[in-house]
Amino acid sequence: MTQQKTFWHLLSQRRMPTEYELVTSKLLCYTGEGFTGKRFELDVPLKDWYRRYQEESPLVCSSWEQFRDPRETTYTKYTELQRDKEIFVDGIVEEIELTGYDASLRPEWLHILQRFVAPFRYPGHGFQMIASYFAQMAPSGRIAIVAALQSADEMRRIQRIAYRIRQLQQVYPGFADDSRTLWQADSMWQPLREVVERLLIAYDWAESFTGLNLVLKPLVDELFMKHLSELAVSEDDYLLGQIFYSLNEDCQWHRQWSECLVRMAIEDHAGNKDTIQRWINRWYPLAARAVHAFAPLFEGALERNATPTLQPVGEALDRSYREYLQSMNLEVPC
Repeated sequence: MTQQKTFWHLLSQRRMPTEYELVTSKLLCYTGEGFTGKRFELDVPLKDWYRRYQEESPLVCSSWEQFRDPRETTYTKYTELQRDKEIFVDGIVEEIELTGYDASLRPEWLHILQRFVAPFRYPGHGFQMIASYFAQMAPSGRIAIVAALQSADEMRRIQRIAYRIRQLQQVYPGFADDSRTLWQADSMWQPLREVVERLLIAYDWAESFTGLNLVLKPLVDELFMKHLSELAVSEDDYLLGQIFYSLNEDCQWHRQWSECLVRMAIEDHAGNKDTIQRWINRWYPLAARAVHAFAPLFEGALERNATPTLQPVGEALDRSYREYLQSMNLEVPC
C-alpha cells in the first residue's frame, strides 16, 4: 500500500511545494475546493448565508485557489515582519516619553491631532470589522488568510493611535475626551461614518472586499497615512510622521494583494471586470465625499505653515486613486 503524501493535492505541480503553498492551499472545508471537495454537509442556518453571500456572489472564478499573495505571507512570516515593525515603533514612543517631546507641540497642531487623529479609532474599528467579515466569507483559504492579517493590521493601527493619544493625555489632561462626540456629530466625520456603516451591512463577500479595499481604504489610507504624515512633519511632529510611515507599510501590502486578487479574477472570467466596476461606481461617490470632507482642513493647515506650497490634497488623492484603479484596468467613476 502506497502511503499518501501530506501534500497530495499539490502533486500536479511535479515539484516540492513551497512553505506558502503547503500552509495555504485548500484550507476551507465548505467551499467545494477544500480537502473534502464538498460544501456544508449539514443543513445548518449558516449554510444559507454562505450560499447567498459567497457561493452566489456575482464575482465568479473557476478556482479561487489560483490566487497568490504577492508577499506569500504565512503566519510565521507575518509575525516576523510585524515584530520588526513593532520594535521600530516601540523605539519611537519610548523616545517621546523619555525626552518630553509632547510638551513642545504647538497648540494649533494639538487641535488638529485632537480633531483628526484621535477620532480615527472609530472608523479604524469599522475597517477592522469589514476586513474580518470578508475574511470569514472568503471562498479560499489564501484570501481568508490575507484578509484576516489585514484585519490584524487594522487593529495594530488602532492600538498605536490609542497609545499615542494616551501619551498626549498624560501631558494635556482632557485631550481628545470628545473623540466619540466628534465621530458621531462633527460634520467633517459624518460622510466617513456613513460609508463605514453602510459597508458593515454589505454582505456579499466580494462587494464588501471591493467597497473597502478598492474604494474606501485606498482613499482614506492615502489621506491619513501619507498626507497627514507629511503634515505632521511640516508641523515639527516628525515622530508621528515616522509612526504613520510604519503603519502605511501595512496599507501598501493591502493594496498589493488586493490588486493581485482582482487581476486574477478578471483574467479568469472577463465578466468580473464589469461586476467590480459596478461596485466601484456604487461606493465611490460615498467614499469620495468622505475623504474630500477632510481635504480643505489639510490644505488650510499647510497654507498657514511656512513650508513650500504642496499640490492640493484633493487633487493628489484623485490622482493616486486613479493610478491605483488603472493598474487593474478599472476606472474612477465620472
